Amino acid sequence: MRVRMGIAAIAVVALSQLGFMPSALANSLVSTSPAVGSVLSVAPNAVSVTAAISLLPDGNSISVTDPAGKQVDDGSLTISDTTAVIGIKPLTVSGIYTVSYTLLSATDAPLTGSFTFLFNAPPTISSPSTSAAPTPIQTLVAKPAASNSSANLFVIILLVVATLIGLFLLWYARLVWKDSKKSRKAKAAPTRVAKRSSK
Repeated sequence: MRVRMGIAAIAVVALSQLGFMPSALANSLVSTSPAVGSVLSVAPNAVSVTAAISLLPDGNSISVTDPAGKQVDDGSLTISDTTAVIGIKPLTVSGIYTVSYTLLSATDAPLTGSFTFLFNAPPTISSPSTSAAPTPIQTLVAKPAASNSSANLFVIILLVVATLIGLFLLWYARLVWKDSKKSRKAKAAPTRVAKRSSK
């Protein structure tokens, strides 16, 4: 019996050396981001899984699901040597997210598994109920338009008043000029009469 077990052990070692059996350095999970079991308050924009052996460029898969089981990854899987990265849609729900992966390498069986992380979403700001009153943005947009038309009207009124004042001043200046001309003529007339009488 011991001889048979020894022969079997030698056969396993020989086959593994020839590449017919998986080697002792089988593909395994090295790291993840977010880390397994981590608690996050800021939503990640991607999940990465790093294996011990280089991954094949095709055939790998990673999926990320929210607490309700809805898929939240965006399907954009990229492979870089031993690391697989998948993008994530914006996370809004608090709870435990599950990452499931299948990683393929040329020298080993597929590496499959899953891990979880906890995401605590920030509290949402409640929006005010809709009403007939204009929103602050509508008020800000409406006010400049109203103030612009008021400003334009004010400028037009000022121009009209300035024109009227200008015309009045011209009329008054002409009137004063005529009066001064008449008074000069009146002053000049007695001196002429006096000159004539003296002759």
